[in-house]
Amino acid sequence: MAGILAWFWNERFWLPHNVTWADLKNTEEATFPQAEDLYLAFPVAFCIFMVRLIFERFIAKPCAIALNIQASGPQIAQPNAILEKVFTAITKHPDEKRLEGLSKQLDWDVRSIQRWFRQRRNQEKPSTLTRFCESMWRFSFYLYVFSYGVRFLKQTPWLWNTRHCWYNYPYQPLTADLHYYYILELSFYWSLMVSQFTDIKRKDFGIMFLHHLATIFLITFSYVNNMARVGTLVLCLHDSADALLEAAKMANYAKFQKMCDLLFVMFAMVFITTRLGIFPLWVLNTTLFESWEIVGPYPSWWVFNLLLLLLQGLNCFWSYMIVKIACKAVSKGKVSKDDRSDIESSSEDEDSEPPGKKPHTSTTTNGTSGTNGYLLTGPCSMDD
Repeated sequence: MAGILAWFWNERFWLPHNVTWADLKNTEEATFPQAEDLYLAFPVAFCIFMVRLIFERFIAKPCAIALNIQASGPQIAQPNAILEKVFTAITKHPDEKRLEGLSKQLDWDVRSIQRWFRQRRNQEKPSTLTRFCESMWRFSFYLYVFSYGVRFLKQTPWLWNTRHCWYNYPYQPLTADLHYYYILELSFYWSLMVSQFTDIKRKDFGIMFLHHLATIFLITFSYVNNMARVGTLVLCLHDSADALLEAAKMANYAKFQKMCDLLFVMFAMVFITTRLGIFPLWVLNTTLFESWEIVGPYPSWWVFNLLLLLLQGLNCFWSYMIVKIACKAVSKGKVSKDDRSDIESSSEDEDSEPPGKKPHTSTTTNGTSGTNGYLLTGPCSMDD
């Protein structure tokens, strides 16, 4: 085990040339990031999870009720042992051949069986009230952490001149504010790793799980090799659009259509501007070029920049999805069932048209035009 740890913490990988871990030990004059500091994220993540439960129960839920958001779920499917067995043990989406067999077995018409399966699938979907509470919690946290990040960064020299991220690197002392910011962000993503299994499940569950894992790795990696200054820029920049997204979703659940549309436009503008403009031109510029000039490359430098480039690839993908959703909303003014996440779609799906038959209206699922419903697709499930 000692040999494995010595190999993993090899100074020639983690640190620049002629720097050792002994050089970065805490002293009375200065405190530096230590790997063991990150253990604090686990109890803090548990506390965040408990605060969330209290917040949703005693703050978010009363707000939802005050906005007349109903707690009732979708219509309950008629109890049927045969269909229930097929649903739980075989398939939730029976094909035409199986539908015909069940029709003969139960003496039901095929459409009634299709409706039963739609209603049964919808039973597993959370109510609008549950979704509102989840979005309100995320909105509150994102708004707080982004506000804290802005307040903290505007007092730092590296916000105004990114070359300060690398001056005297890696001998940059760890301040209490920076430590709190990092631990809070890391703890939140650890709490998401756990709560993702109990939250509203979406089609991009696997992608988001990998995203949270990569985010945790990136935060941990930048803390251990003391790239925390540039790390704070990445965190604050990527938090900037999240509160707007959750606010748009809350407006959608409360059926405030005009507010929903406005917030979605604001979210799209901020998201694309920060992640396709500011991030590559400001953050990647300093991590790739200014750091090369001031510090020079070393093994963990390559890994860190590779992770940031991977993050930028995800930013490009999600920006494409946002533009696609916005264009579709403007051109068609409606939402097709296939475009929505199964679990985020409205409970009115139970009364949707049968497969192969196109809707006869140009309104959204909720009966209104605009971006409503599109907010429930890909980008709405982002936590980045």
